[in-house]
Amino acid sequence: MALFISSAQNPRIKRLLTLQQKGSERRRSSLFVLEGRREIGRALSCGYEAESFFLCPDICPGEDLNLDEDKVFTVSPEVYAKIAYREGTEGLIAILRSKEHRLEDLKLGSNPLIAVVESVEKPGNLGAMMRTCDAAGADALIVCDPLTDIYNPNLLRASLGTAFSVQCAVCSSEMAIDYLKQRGIRILTAQLQDSSLYCDCPMTSPCAIVMGTEATGLSEAWRQAADAHIRIPMNGIADSLNVSVSAAILLYEAVRQRNG
Repeated sequence: MALFISSAQNPRIKRLLTLQQKGSERRRSSLFVLEGRREIGRALSCGYEAESFFLCPDICPGEDLNLDEDKVFTVSPEVYAKIAYREGTEGLIAILRSKEHRLEDLKLGSNPLIAVVESVEKPGNLGAMMRTCDAAGADALIVCDPLTDIYNPNLLRASLGTAFSVQCAVCSSEMAIDYLKQRGIRILTAQLQDSSLYCDCPMTSPCAIVMGTEATGLSEAWRQAADAHIRIPMNGIADSLNVSVSAAILLYEAVRQRNG
């Protein structure tokens, strides 16, 4: 029978909250917190291992979840309200074991399409990029020099579970450049300076579309390594788009060309 937790001062609850709030603890323990039946189901189906589940029976009866009973803790509505990061998560939260995200573990197709982002700061943007990569069928997302961790709760929420299905590597820009060059993958950098319209750039061969932050753009290392510089036309007063919007435009242009 699952242990019932009625106090927010329970050590397991305190630990869960620490994992939610601190990236350093997520990295140290190789654990992260995930909410919602759909998201948890997707993570488990993609090979993530659950350490524990926290179930609120008043919200989620749980009979149809097929959870390992030895890992289930039931909690009161008051405790669940304390640990729920967002509304509408159906009474289920899990602590899962994270995975390593190394370049050498990426499995690319014969004509890879890769998204690369450098120094992204907002986890919601990175989560939205993962959704785009999933929808466009990109081979992988390479996250260079990130300013947020990929198990941030806001990222996981924005990704709608695609954080677990999209191949992702985390590394330095220098490592990513070497990886792409060694495999003959063309580097297309999104930048305003010295660039051509994105729709005029061939994307039918193996390529990586590289984007930087809205504030500072890409580092000089990427500009120098690029095989082509591309831009999205800006016809208003703004000089940049949200990075996740740019990713959607550029990845789907590659899809259009490849399916044309």
